[in-house]
Amino acid sequence: MKRVDVAEATAELNARGYCILEDLIPAKLIAELDADLDPLFAATPFGEGHFYGYRTKRFGGLLKRSRHVEALALEPQILAIVDAVLGDSCDRIQLNVAQAIEIHPGEKRQFPHRDHDMWAGAKGAHEYLVNIIWPLTRFTADNGATHLYPYSHGPEGMAKDDPGEPVVAECSPGSAICFLGSTAHGAGANITSRVRRGVVIGYSLGWLKPYENNWLAYPPEIARRFSPELAALAGYVQHRPNLGNYEGQCPSILLGETVPEHLAAIDALRPDQAAMLAEFAEQEPRR
Repeated sequence: MKRVDVAEATAELNARGYCILEDLIPAKLIAELDADLDPLFAATPFGEGHFYGYRTKRFGGLLKRSRHVEALALEPQILAIVDAVLGDSCDRIQLNVAQAIEIHPGEKRQFPHRDHDMWAGAKGAHEYLVNIIWPLTRFTADNGATHLYPYSHGPEGMAKDDPGEPVVAECSPGSAICFLGSTAHGAGANITSRVRRGVVIGYSLGWLKPYENNWLAYPPEIARRFSPELAALAGYVQHRPNLGNYEGQCPSILLGETVPEHLAAIDALRPDQAAMLAEFAEQEPRR
């Protein structure tokens, strides 16, 4: 695993709205992942719509498609960068999307967009998500490599009428293309005779509804096979205070061998909230 200066990468991401980390994951792992996904790409029909594209294939649920996806989703340096960007605005981050994308010859350039627009909340006070694109094939200017618009992020970037000229994210398998939810971007046109493949692993604030419905993609019988860290990232954990509970408890209880029919609701509070409530309870008269 290549070592990354997390602070430097985070600073670049926050300053320009994106950064590209070359050769972060061994190319061999990416090749094995690509082979695992090959039959799924073959079976998946083309999308419909001007956003998803008519010459592009997409499918999600990647955590159950290949054992190699866990290495991407839990890459520690990526998680450190994401936490540095999002951590001040949530109790914990969550998996927002794990999707494979294959752009075929003849596909048009995608409309420049910002992924945080899927949520209706006010924008500018903080970021909502960080996306990581992992190329499965080499990304080039001709085969549909992602177009990133530098400095189009944050309050100042979003205030511009024109996002400016894009940078083409040309890089090889094993590299990580990182960009903010407020950064304008879009896939390029594929004018070659070969497909362009990539995987998107996205992380968002833990109190948001994720783009991909993780509990349908990874029901308990699937998530039981995950490591505790991966299951938590996929939603089998509470976001304090008490958000995302199952019968008042952490939903990870559904991953055990047996699940009690009746459960006691148990507080899941931040330390400051627990201390405040403990002080309140101490001052209340006993009856």
